[in-house]
Amino acid sequence: MRLTVVLLAALVAAVACAVTRAGQLADPAGLTAWYAVCWVLFAAAAWSLRRVPARRAAALVIAGGLAVGATGLLDGPRTSTDSYRYAWDGRVQAAGVSPYDHPPADRALTDLRDEWLFPDRSVCSQTYLSWLPEGGCTRINRPTVPTIYPPVAEAYFLAVHTLSPSGSRNKPLQLGGLLLALATTSLLVRVAGARAASLWAWCPAVPVEAVNNAHADVLAVLLAVAGIVVVARRRVAGGALLGAAVAAKFLPALLLPGVLSRVRRPRDALAVLVPAGAVVAAAYLPYLLASKASVFGYLAGYTAEEGYQDASDGRYSLVRWLLPDAWALPVVVVVMGCVAAYTMIKGDPERPWTGALTVTGTAFLLLTPGYSWYALLVVALVALDGRWEWLGVAAAGAVAYVTDMGTAAYAAAALLVAGVTWCRAVARGVDQRRAATADAGGRESQG
Repeated sequence: MRLTVVLLAALVAAVACAVTRAGQLADPAGLTAWYAVCWVLFAAAAWSLRRVPARRAAALVIAGGLAVGATGLLDGPRTSTDSYRYAWDGRVQAAGVSPYDHPPADRALTDLRDEWLFPDRSVCSQTYLSWLPEGGCTRINRPTVPTIYPPVAEAYFLAVHTLSPSGSRNKPLQLGGLLLALATTSLLVRVAGARAASLWAWCPAVPVEAVNNAHADVLAVLLAVAGIVVVARRRVAGGALLGAAVAAKFLPALLLPGVLSRVRRPRDALAVLVPAGAVVAAAYLPYLLASKASVFGYLAGYTAEEGYQDASDGRYSLVRWLLPDAWALPVVVVVMGCVAAYTMIKGDPERPWTGALTVTGTAFLLLTPGYSWYALLVVALVALDGRWEWLGVAAAGAVAYVTDMGTAAYAAAALLVAGVTWCRAVARGVDQRRAATADAGGRESQG
């Protein structure tokens, strides 16, 4: 246990250094080096936990998760400006305005501006600030387009704004991220055990993305983990939770093939899909009634901007290594369809997270997203399922976001998954042959 505590202390110190230094635009090499140190210490600490007794391990995982996560509170967001949009969306809703109707740059909302989100022009040359059409700047990214976030996330932004003291700035959203991350840790400890939960609780992606950058993905992760755990026993309740996860961030829709593993009767599938769809519709309805513009906001423009429609800006990079760019999107669609179909036909209905991890991890390897916080969902699924090799996808996302080596990082992650999967298959084959030999020997001795 002493070794684990020492490694955890070193991990806390390393993450603290990572979140208090310059962001990826100012010092990408230095930040990448600190990330590497954090991931090595995380792997060592998680490995050492196997020698700790189960009771002590549970307490250590939760306490360690709190210590590691709290490092994200040491400074303002270092590598993302998304939380400024969250704060703005919460403020706009509190004023009785739909966040889907006006971009932050709209002069109709000038009365809601303050010096935190819209600083003085004298500092507009600083990194991470966006220029406004009329002059001046804002901390909010893409200020000339409306929000893209789904309704459960928007409700969360409003709740955080309502509960926050005046002038608290980033801290309420960061504290919210820490609480959601700890709730996920507690759920994973109860469901998967302490050793598995450490793969989420101590993962460097959690303090950096869920807490320091306060990404709303952590809300979707908590709802998704709760949903996929519940759905194995109670389809309707689990489906409703999964619907809430999708209405917080669209990525948890990738869990559905795993949830529908070996469903033979249509009514069993509908028992999940109907409540999920009903929750999504119910979440959107108030915003639909209150909004004059589309409640999908800038979503279509975002997917085009990020290269998902035309295979540009690093998207589908592994596929594009092998095939022409024009083939990338159709190939990705076909492969994902095959993986999803195989999961639904051959998956384990008692462990829906196993198929969900396969589908979600494969989607990341094919899409090669450039934003590291998306992979928080993969990290949580790894903690549920135990296949640690998929953590390489989360590490690759961090490399892709901070450096221009994203394609190589995703390729390494794909090789890691393929290699460990092959080794697992070989080991299973050996075990099966030994069991068959032992069984045959037993029958001969009885004869």
